[in-house]
Amino acid sequence: MPLTNRKNISVKEAAEIMGKSQQFVRVGLQRQLLPIGTAVKLSSKWTYHISPKLLAEYMGITEGDNQCLLKRQAV
Repeated sequence: MPLTNRKNISVKEAAEIMGKSQQFVRVGLQRQLLPIGTAVKLSSKWTYHISPKLLAEYMGITEGDNQCLLKRQAV
């Protein structure tokens, strides 16, 4: 399934796509420094929503790049 057709991307997947650590993605979302989704604190736990469309736009991923990412993640 193409990246932009999905409803949500995991922190792990976003970190791999960005070439950053999962902690980088979490903190960036918590501090509203990454325009790829939202982080919400429920009690003492954080919940993350990462928009595939916003992540693709932020990373400059085109449809062709998208297919390469999918193949790389499947391996």
